[in-house]
Amino acid sequence: MSKTLIQLVMLFMFFSCQEKTVTHTEIEPIQYLALGDSYTIGQSVDTLDRWPNLLRLKLENDGYSVEKTDIIAQTGWKTSDLLNAISDSSLEGYNLISLLIGVNNQFSSQPFETYTTEFDALLNQTIDAVGANRLFVVSIPDYGVTPFGSNNSETIATEIDAYNGYAKSRCDIFNIPFINITQISRELGDSEGALASDNLHPSGLQYADWVEEITPAVKGLLHE
Repeated sequence: MSKTLIQLVMLFMFFSCQEKTVTHTEIEPIQYLALGDSYTIGQSVDTLDRWPNLLRLKLENDGYSVEKTDIIAQTGWKTSDLLNAISDSSLEGYNLISLLIGVNNQFSSQPFETYTTEFDALLNQTIDAVGANRLFVVSIPDYGVTPFGSNNSETIATEIDAYNGYAKSRCDIFNIPFINITQISRELGDSEGALASDNLHPSGLQYADWVEEITPAVKGLLHE
């Protein structure tokens, strides 16, 4: 075999092995709205390390067009606060919505029935806005594994499981993806790099792990 032919074969093999960038032009540009509390607004992390922004970056890197990423969330918000916020804001103009809410209901020892009633209202409003096939719900992480919650970790874990269990049961009725990131928070705990500087909220590194768990479900919605 000639030297020139060998070089051509090697070049062919090289380019054949390169990862091809796929552009999902068949899917309309994504207009994304993230609803939640401190976990969604990314308390104590940089703006770019908020998990909705990391999700946008991941989707764009995977060939999806994301035209808009908005966040309606504040540290300390309970379900009632989020309901009030979206009553003052239009949910129109979005084709993808996420919901992560409830930890402050649990933290403030509100009646569980308050959460269930208001979570149902949030679910119904977001379904009305984009449809159940463009909505996903993210579980509440377990802050009992952080230094902030370590003195009451067992009670926190039990109650967080109850909140997540209810949310999942409602999502199952409407075939809405319920993405369990709680286990990630428990596995990482307060290990090095897992928490933000406040030793309570997740770090950007942990949020990146969340996004790895979230992305497949989101892609499933986009391709329905």
